Amino acid sequence: MMAQDVEQASAALGELFSEARCIVPFTGAGISTECGIPDFRSPGGLWTKHAPIPFDDFMASQEARDETWRRRFAMDETLSNAKPGRGHRALAALYHAGKAPGLVTQNIDNLHQASGIPPDKVIELHGNTSYATCLDCGKRYELAWVRASFDQSGRAPECTVCDGYIKTATIAFGQSMPAIAMRRAEELTLACDLFLAIGSSLVVWPAAGFPLMAKRNGAKLVIINREPTDFDDIADLVINADIGSVLAPFIAH
Repeated sequence: MMAQDVEQASAALGELFSEARCIVPFTGAGISTECGIPDFRSPGGLWTKHAPIPFDDFMASQEARDETWRRRFAMDETLSNAKPGRGHRALAALYHAGKAPGLVTQNIDNLHQASGIPPDKVIELHGNTSYATCLDCGKRYELAWVRASFDQSGRAPECTVCDGYIKTATIAFGQSMPAIAMRRAEELTLACDLFLAIGSSLVVWPAAGFPLMAKRNGAKLVIINREPTDFDDIADLVINADIGSVLAPFIAH
């Protein structure tokens, strides 16, 4: 079914929500664009300005590590000022109503946690950009410390414990997917009877496999995205509309 307008879409969603026993939201960059965070692939998105720096380059080159941190600091004001949008708050309401036991996200912006979903219930497939870690020993670093060190030396800092490379706690191109997060996402996906794919182009694998896994396991599949996706044909409901407007009626008041 393709919803024709926002009102119809919200009504159809409401019926599915009331029928569902276990809902698993799966979110991509589209849910955060109304919060002022640009997505990656759309015209004007981050990747139209800068090609992503592969993980191998980060590991091999001081220049690549420096450039990676320069780009992150250039985004700092946008990321630090962003607040959860209507979509985030609606999904938090689903969690607190006991309908969604957790949430799977491709996003790295920490907005689901800021919306009120406990951090241990947010499964981050691509990590989190609000802090950094040493790639060798795992020591956590706050971004303010990394920036102060970078501004003083002009170079990406190294770990104070083991001299390893410090990187935002995100998953870069070519970096291994987090095994624990992938396993938890699979467990949630197989337990649900309604899977919501929201704001994702569904082209980045292996993350894009979860909607297909849910559908094959008997769950209903809803796709809410401004643009069509390759999985629209197998979805029970497709909504090509503004995410915040569609989900706004489900925000707890």
